[in-house]
Amino acid sequence: MIFSFDAFVTAALFDRAGRAAFALGDGTVRLQSDEGYVTVEAHGGPLGGAVLSAVGHPSGQGIVTGGDDGRVVWSRIDGGEVVATVLAEVKGRWIEHLAASPASGLIAFTAGREARVLDAADPAFARIFTHEKTVSGLAFDPKGRRLATASYGGTQLWWAKIAEQKPQILKWAGSHIAVTFSPDGKFLVSSMQENQLHGWRLSDSKDMRMGGYPAKVRSVAFFDKGNLLVTAGANGAVVWPFAGASGPMGKEAAEIGFARDSLIVQVAGVEALPVALAGQDNGKIWTAHMRTGRIETLKAERGAPISALSVSPDGRWLAWGDEAGEAGLLAIPDLSGPRTF
Repeated sequence: MIFSFDAFVTAALFDRAGRAAFALGDGTVRLQSDEGYVTVEAHGGPLGGAVLSAVGHPSGQGIVTGGDDGRVVWSRIDGGEVVATVLAEVKGRWIEHLAASPASGLIAFTAGREARVLDAADPAFARIFTHEKTVSGLAFDPKGRRLATASYGGTQLWWAKIAEQKPQILKWAGSHIAVTFSPDGKFLVSSMQENQLHGWRLSDSKDMRMGGYPAKVRSVAFFDKGNLLVTAGANGAVVWPFAGASGPMGKEAAEIGFARDSLIVQVAGVEALPVALAGQDNGKIWTAHMRTGRIETLKAERGAPISALSVSPDGRWLAWGDEAGEAGLLAIPDLSGPRTF
């Protein structure tokens, strides 16, 4: 199933029911419906605009997007009607990063040097956490109580609902451009401008370098019940082990699906299985099973760089999009049979 949207695909996501949604660079959101797809004019408007970030809504219904119009918008199909609700607006700012927590119902977004928090169940709730530098990444911990932010010089940990506080600072020199928690909440990993990852074990703040990449790591995904982390930024997908109390400390990463003529630019994983997926800068997409060693190409046609990947909640479907506006849905095959890399 392939779609041509004629706009950069910022994000490809699934809601809790397994319906796909695509957020686009022309400011629109395309939502899967019983009749196909419907279009939501979330950010475009008469002056145009772009979706810069997108996450699933904490309720599991529809998606939340941030735009270059300074708005945070919740798009969904409710009772057969297409609805777009503006959750927040910060005039003159770009909403480049979003995070949402189904566990706590909180939504966070960046606006320059601020990280702002909303509560999906309480329209009056708002928190603003101000930083010395631009905030360039957000993530909630698994319980949705703490918010990690990335900026220059390290990452910060905030209690998401507390108004007046000083964050816990995890320092590391350089510019941090994204951040993510491990599913068990024991580790925090940031992507850096300097073509590397950096991680911290939160129990004692011990840090770890995760380097050796030829390009910036713009996409990471935990899978296999949090035991493995797959990352972009190399000629193959780089997989780090996170099982045990020490995670990847003192361990080597594995690189799979190596190709000399392309880079991995987007990754995803099946949450409950040792199955990783990778999208390349030449438009190809493949999947690998980390136990059996099997790799299978899902999209062999060359095209624009893959810009978005997402796995459905049941682990059966992959939604993808590229920089030229092509997008689609692909079935994820069973790779449990034996074959070597």
